[in-house]
Amino acid sequence: MIPDERFTVGRVPVEDTYSLRAKVLRNGGPPEAARIAGDDDPEVATYAATDAGGNIVGCVGLFPEPCPDLPEHPGKGWRIRGMATEDGWRGQGVGAEVLKAALDHAAAAGGGLVWCNARTPAAAFYRRAGFAEIGEPWDDAEIGPHVRMWRAV
Repeated sequence: MIPDERFTVGRVPVEDTYSLRAKVLRNGGPPEAARIAGDDDPEVATYAATDAGGNIVGCVGLFPEPCPDLPEHPGKGWRIRGMATEDGWRGQGVGAEVLKAALDHAAAAGGGLVWCNARTPAAAFYRRAGFAEIGEPWDDAEIGPHVRMWRAV
């Protein structure tokens, strides 16, 4: 998948994304701070956008996990986790392309429901990708306000 000449998107080993995830999602902490329980599950699919210099500028993880708010939804549940875009690359289509790769992966695996706990400032991004909110926003003591969102694939 090549959205333009500035970056490419493809499946990568999850460890390749830890530095970016730590920088963006864990306030610049060490790469190991970005590890998510289940990263090593063989069904987890991790996608990254890589610039022409080989630097990862965006990433997303897709985890097999049913949505707790929609347990009766037909098909498999997939959870988006560890989605991050490098500061200088935001608003340039990187996030949309890595998310598309994750959604395409879910569709190729039989579809179902894709969901996430989105940081509230990112909710508009997910809405543009067809996600809808479930329930009320809440505050995560470690990383701030969130809202659960979902879409069928």
